[in-house]
Amino acid sequence: MAEFLTAMILFAGAGVVFYLWIDARRQNIARLRLEHGFAALAEPEAAAPQLRPVRPFARRYRALPWLVGGAVAAGLWIVLGLRPIYSATAGLVVGLLGWQLEAMLAERRIQKIEVQLADAIDLMVGALRAGAGMTKALESAVQESRPPLSEQLDEVAGRIHFGDDPQTAFHSLTERVPLETFVLFCSALSVHWEVGGSLAPTLATVGRTIRDRIELSRRVRAMSTQARVSIISVMAITYFIALLMWANDPSRMQGFLSTNIGGWLVAVAVLLQALGIVWSASITRSKI
Repeated sequence: MAEFLTAMILFAGAGVVFYLWIDARRQNIARLRLEHGFAALAEPEAAAPQLRPVRPFARRYRALPWLVGGAVAAGLWIVLGLRPIYSATAGLVVGLLGWQLEAMLAERRIQKIEVQLADAIDLMVGALRAGAGMTKALESAVQESRPPLSEQLDEVAGRIHFGDDPQTAFHSLTERVPLETFVLFCSALSVHWEVGGSLAPTLATVGRTIRDRIELSRRVRAMSTQARVSIISVMAITYFIALLMWANDPSRMQGFLSTNIGGWLVAVAVLLQALGIVWSASITRSKI
């Protein structure tokens, strides 16, 4: 019991220390920005310090699939004693499939944040038409949104709240999320901040444009599903026929695979199938 209480006290103390550190860090950032603002007034040519590096919205792991493929090839060759040509082919196929999987996950994350942006724009339009200002509308969108969009909008709202230049905050958002939809959204906010006017009709048009893009991309994916299923079916039939041939005459198949010509033919066939998957996925992916 005493050890449990001691652990709870340590965790509580660590939480308090972390909260105080976050609060002190925010105060330090606000102080630095105020100091830079006064320095910019005194010396207009002073360069703005980089207080926080720009973090990308979707972190890509392009090298990870190839590392996994290399590990699979090494494991098949060293541990299982498979022939080098089969091991290298299997590793390459794993790398290509992992590369496609990583691209698919990144595409889903992009689609998710674009749908969230369209919903957030609708919330902002409703708040603006109710009489709220742009800052209040942006804060309401932050409160109602979910990750990953809420993190990006909270960054913009926090920087404006602490006195940072809104144009710089909007530009930083387009650098973190380099998508056409966010460029359009930030451009509308930047123009409104500079010249004023009614923002609600402009944001409503931007929201409709984003939803049209999302609907078109979904139609493209739905139309390409049949082609993908056909490719997977043909590949499954190929491996099914290979298993039937092995079951009917395993000695002949083993002799064929043990020769250099047979090994190269099988490796080239598997490699062409992997390249076919990559090619079909690339031409059916939406680029709008």
